[in-house]
Amino acid sequence: MSDLRLEPLSAATIAAAHSLALRPGQEQYIAPVSYSIAEPLLDPSTSWPRVVVDGDTVVGYIMGHFDPEHPKEEFRSVLWRINVDGDAQQSGIGTFAAHALAEEARQRGFDRLTVIWDGGDEGPERFFLSVGFRPIGETEYGEVLGALEL
Repeated sequence: MSDLRLEPLSAATIAAAHSLALRPGQEQYIAPVSYSIAEPLLDPSTSWPRVVVDGDTVVGYIMGHFDPEHPKEEFRSVLWRINVDGDAQQSGIGTFAAHALAEEARQRGFDRLTVIWDGGDEGPERFFLSVGFRPIGETEYGEVLGALEL
């Protein structure tokens, strides 16, 4: 995993991003990449979709959202989606992507990055805690609201 880099989501990488396979049981916690592919088209000034590439292979997808005027503070600088191919998980790809998004948020002048996750044994909580997010509340739907101080 020494050749990791981020690339903007493009016509050349959409199919690979859409084909990322999760580990069994993770589907209930992570929305498919296809859910978020159309979102940047709605407002590309606030969306930050990227694929994680290892060599020539797309191994992950991350999407951030930056809107300093959003009425809800938790949606001003947020990690909206992160998917890492099941075969490539636990190799540092997600950490690489999350840290890159945090750096993008910092460069845009934000002092905090948020994320929302569901609990559960196969859920992403351990990952988010391992990269530095800390629970700061709960959504109206009972999901965990986490924040990474930048």
